[in-house]
Amino acid sequence: MTAVDERRMTEFFENLEVPEGIKVELLRGEIVMMAGPDLVHNLIVEDIFDQIPRQKWHRLQTQDIDVLSEISEPQPDLVVLERDSAPESGRLMPSGVVTMLVEVVSRTSVDRDYGIKRSIYAAGKVPAYLIIDPIVAHCVLLTQPVGVGDEADYRTQQITKFGEPLPLPLLGLELDTNEFGTLKGVRPHRRP
Repeated sequence: MTAVDERRMTEFFENLEVPEGIKVELLRGEIVMMAGPDLVHNLIVEDIFDQIPRQKWHRLQTQDIDVLSEISEPQPDLVVLERDSAPESGRLMPSGVVTMLVEVVSRTSVDRDYGIKRSIYAAGKVPAYLIIDPIVAHCVLLTQPVGVGDEADYRTQQITKFGEPLPLPLLGLELDTNEFGTLKGVRPHRRP
């Protein structure tokens, strides 16, 4: 994609009128639309939100992320950054100030959350990417981003089953996963 095409795509995306209840993201030049999240999803996000201390961390939902090296504006389920590192205003949060991004897997987001978003967040040098998967009842913590573009990834991966404590060293806390619900009637996948 040329610089002109990239700029036009970004302008088109920013001016797109989206019906209420639909989530829209720009992922490597593609516009992705999703229905609103499941209740299990929302309860997991709320549980994580409540466990991260507000005194030290901003915990933001519906926040678009600006990954400078990408034609992408993902909207993770939860954005965590130190309280003194947020810009004063703006629609896009620079990936360089983010400490951790959280995605809760849905029936239709498995490939995006484990694939393209993993690569986009690593390319944006986001220190920690946490995937919460209520389909297979585990959490995947990815840290130490390396590489650029499509080749970007995380060096370390830690899998924690629901019900076990999940250490989050970058936040200085341990996440309690006991109350994370699961999605019923969804075929398990083989990710990560």
